[in-house]
Amino acid sequence: MGQLQKEYTSANVRTIALIGHGGSGKTSFSEAALYATGVTNRQGKPEDGTTISDYHPDEIERKISINSSLLVTDIDGTKINIFDTPGYTDFTGEVKACLRVSDAAVVLVKAFEGVEVGTEIVWKYVDEFKLPALFVVSKMDNENGDYDTVTAAIKDRFSSDAAIVAFPDGKGAAFTGVVDVVKMKLLRFTPNGKGTYVEEDIPAATLEHATKLHEALIEKIAESDEVLLDKFFESGTLGDEEIRKGLHEAIRDRKIFPIFCASPSTNIGVLNLMQFVKMYCPAPNERGTVKGTDHVTKKEMDVAVSASGQPSLFVFKMLAEAHVGELSFFRVMSGTITAGLDMINDSNGKTERLGQLFMMNGKERKEMTKVVAGDIGATVKLKDTHTNNTLSVKGFPVIYPPIVFPDPVISAAILAKIKGEEDKIGQGLHSLHEEDPTFLVKVDPEIKQTVISGQGELHLAIIIRRLKEKFGVDVDTIEPRIPFKETIRGIVPHAEFKHKKQSGGRGQYGHVVLKVEPQPRGVGFEFEDAIVGGVVPGRFVPAIEKGIRDVLEHGVIAGYHVIDVKATLHFGSYHDVDSDDMSFRIAASQAFKKGFKEAKPILLEPIYEVEAIVPEEYMGDVMGDLSSRRGKISGMDSDGSHQIIRAMVPLKELYRYSTTLRSMTQGRGIHKQKFSYYDEVPREVTEKIVAEYEKSRSGEE
Repeated sequence: MGQLQKEYTSANVRTIALIGHGGSGKTSFSEAALYATGVTNRQGKPEDGTTISDYHPDEIERKISINSSLLVTDIDGTKINIFDTPGYTDFTGEVKACLRVSDAAVVLVKAFEGVEVGTEIVWKYVDEFKLPALFVVSKMDNENGDYDTVTAAIKDRFSSDAAIVAFPDGKGAAFTGVVDVVKMKLLRFTPNGKGTYVEEDIPAATLEHATKLHEALIEKIAESDEVLLDKFFESGTLGDEEIRKGLHEAIRDRKIFPIFCASPSTNIGVLNLMQFVKMYCPAPNERGTVKGTDHVTKKEMDVAVSASGQPSLFVFKMLAEAHVGELSFFRVMSGTITAGLDMINDSNGKTERLGQLFMMNGKERKEMTKVVAGDIGATVKLKDTHTNNTLSVKGFPVIYPPIVFPDPVISAAILAKIKGEEDKIGQGLHSLHEEDPTFLVKVDPEIKQTVISGQGELHLAIIIRRLKEKFGVDVDTIEPRIPFKETIRGIVPHAEFKHKKQSGGRGQYGHVVLKVEPQPRGVGFEFEDAIVGGVVPGRFVPAIEKGIRDVLEHGVIAGYHVIDVKATLHFGSYHDVDSDDMSFRIAASQAFKKGFKEAKPILLEPIYEVEAIVPEEYMGDVMGDLSSRRGKISGMDSDGSHQIIRAMVPLKELYRYSTTLRSMTQGRGIHKQKFSYYDEVPREVTEKIVAEYEKSRSGEE
């Protein structure tokens, strides 16, 4: 075991993603798996910073996974790709990317805390990708661990098709064995932490319970297939081969979700699960065809996961490594990929020549001669290829659907600490976005700031640290300006301004009378020329409209964009010699400002739809806090022991809300937010904003 071969067939590959709430033991589990299968000669520990997967300085310092890592082992000639994914919700995009290219998920649930918010989130992704899944009741060495309560919660919260295939023998420090319900054997693990075990007969005290679970499992396997069900009714049981084949197919078709138990830190219950993955989890070519789109005809196509097909791959992750350059992680969707192959990026039409191909184990790279359909590989220095891109050979124009990453929940504006480094900062931020698509950067012309957005405060803190470490530039973060809008409620039929200057020689003359009125929300700005009898010649009308549009951009009462206003030009006058475009442009802008100020001006603010998912006991606190942020509760739902609170909240009140919510719920609450509509700012808030604007203007003058 553990001896990796140069080449594998699609049938001899399994790809699993370890997922779960933070601290459920995913990294320890992956370490235990590598040690138990002989890939490593010791088991690293997250708390010591000695693990294969958490090798980034950020991860070692914080003792949590921040990036997903790819690890590889071999069990009896089958290659198993293991993704160790972060549990912290700030890095949930990494989880989605790994699940998108996995053939099964392994969901770790703590034996003491049970189902948590993070467990719920990742399970939604499992459902989204329709993945086979196994559950592991993890950290069984915890004295307060309760296997039965946690398995009941798994069945209740996730699926009634979750079925026990292994349960603990002993608890806490006495947890040294696992009862295998399929084999009907006790697996007694060696106490030295190497993760190996010997098979023993099940003790008499446990036998009755094990037999009941064995019979329940056989019945569930029989129910998953009509042929097996008929056989079961005939003989009352199933043969060994029927159990093996039936369980394999039921897992593949998501009709059974097996439940295991383990203690990753003491390496108990890990090796048997890895062997189970080899025997019962689907190979990539067993899960049916992959959906793609022919980007020439735009028709949907079904692509067979076969090593003999036309080569195509999907890039699911980028990683910039010091001394190596950019690593592109990919899954081969069809055919066989070899070094030197010319492929076309179907997203942008650029050609890429593949360089060396690597099998990754944490940061360790091992060269591969080829990567077959369904397997995972990495390559360096692809020039024009990024996360979510498809590469395929000429004549096979396929695009695979992109990973839909979650919307950001936090934003901050950034300022360069040293003037003149803006371009360098821009390049660095762009590169970091390529590496992590859940990190967004936008130069917002409306608020004149560069705004970065992500999944939480820690997420942004790590981005800023990486910006400094990788690109040598330092930034401060400040609260982003709010993109308020200005509009009016009243009508001013006669807003007049006469621009007149005489200073020797030719003068300036423009005279404009406007009607200024509000438009329905969302209609925007409208200009109407209603001049009768040529009192203002038609050649000056475009300049008048331009003068008004100048004001729209810079605002009237507080410096924000003006929206949903109609201006009608209905009277004015001109001078044969002194009138010109600029005079009318100035007159129009002043007339519009005057009319706007008289037409009951108001500020509008962006209102966001907020969905907070919190444990029930914090519901009152969270609702009270949302109300204090001028939020209006719009609905509530319960989801197991969690409450989903929906509210409409002004963006002005949401700065760093994710941090507040986490501290209010001891890290167990999360939220999503998205823009909904613009609404009127309360008078007292408007007055404060207008006063601040006027003060800043007088300061400039």
